[in-house]
Amino acid sequence: MSDLFRLSATKAARAIARGELTSEALVTSCLERIEAREGTVRAWAYVAAEQALAEARERDRSAASGPLHGVPVGIKDVIDTADMPTDYGSDAFDGFQPREDAECVRLLKEAGAIILGKTVTAEFATYRPGPTRNPHNPDHTPGGSSSGSAAAVADFHVPLTLGTQTAGSVIRPASFCGVIGFKPTRKRYDTGGMVDTAHHLDTLGGFGRAVEDLELLDSVLGSETKDIEPTSEPPRIGLYRSGAWNQASPETQKLFFETADVLRDAGAELMGVEGSELFDRLGEAQRLIHMREAWICLGPVVEKHADRISDVLKQFIAAGRDLPAEKYLEALDIQKVCVNEQDSLFGECDFLLTPSAPGIAPYGIDSTGDPVFNRMWTALGTPCLGFPVKEGEKGLPIGLQIIGRQGQDREILGFGHWMVNVAGRWQSKL
Repeated sequence: MSDLFRLSATKAARAIARGELTSEALVTSCLERIEAREGTVRAWAYVAAEQALAEARERDRSAASGPLHGVPVGIKDVIDTADMPTDYGSDAFDGFQPREDAECVRLLKEAGAIILGKTVTAEFATYRPGPTRNPHNPDHTPGGSSSGSAAAVADFHVPLTLGTQTAGSVIRPASFCGVIGFKPTRKRYDTGGMVDTAHHLDTLGGFGRAVEDLELLDSVLGSETKDIEPTSEPPRIGLYRSGAWNQASPETQKLFFETADVLRDAGAELMGVEGSELFDRLGEAQRLIHMREAWICLGPVVEKHADRISDVLKQFIAAGRDLPAEKYLEALDIQKVCVNEQDSLFGECDFLLTPSAPGIAPYGIDSTGDPVFNRMWTALGTPCLGFPVKEGEKGLPIGLQIIGRQGQDREILGFGHWMVNVAGRWQSKL
């Protein structure tokens, strides 16, 4: 087996464009890696091996068609694909074939990408996990609901994948699996053709092994892709300990302060950030919005296919149905006020630094872990870049995330290069 599967998306795209690498060779290497490791990791709901190879050969015969020409990409299985099944992680939709590609899939194909297959998701991107395991320790969860997308990138099956986040489904699995996860400003990426679970929260994002890969993805999917203006000023980073701080493990809390020391030594200006009571309520507001809108979006599906829906999802939908309307409306009001007042949270800071998850990936695969450090940012709609920092217990990665204001997507990606280079000590042993 060649080791081409270890190439980042950006390096692979450049090598293909220069004629130093064929798409067929890269796709073949990725498929061989999947064959060798999928029995352990179980990251894929569907692999379009022959189709991907045929498309790779076609790319090699044609001129470069876009920034991802010839690069294989994995698609979370809650995103529609017209030429392969979309099961939504549900027995009720086993083998379902959408008529059209989701808009993000169309844009990827237009950019020259090859869709390698569909990655495992929790049922309807909610709480019943799929079979995927953490590549670094298969006894532990990879996180979710974008479990297969994070694990496939971490285990070198594919350089780039799409995921979605309604609570913590991009940033948390990125932390657990030791990859870079990017949740952009809400609505920056078109969500047409993606399963609806919560209209005020659902966000399309991605996973890669390098920040530049997420920049590349953003250049394809972003609603605008302005250049990043270089600056000689040291970044002003706010150290944010939210109301959830006490739920972080001692290892995570220690890492947070160790990283702050590293950043200060590298020239960053650090500022303490105090969240107000209002912002501390945002995580609970997200939970209530998610609950109510999941009932609105998925309730009819659950009712129609009750015999093929998990008890976990049924209970979640029932809780959303029974939630008093005034509590839902109050949660929406909290979200709206916080979005309008986000500058008061950031103050003079360029970005905020905070944990990605309470700690390492929990033991077992019956749960995807707690999104307590992600909920408020999803509700706030801000761009988040999660990255692994170092190896924690049991050989599992442990990570942090940086947060920008709404619309600072290109800025946070540009800053992410510096942050990961300075603070990232994680080295995969896979």
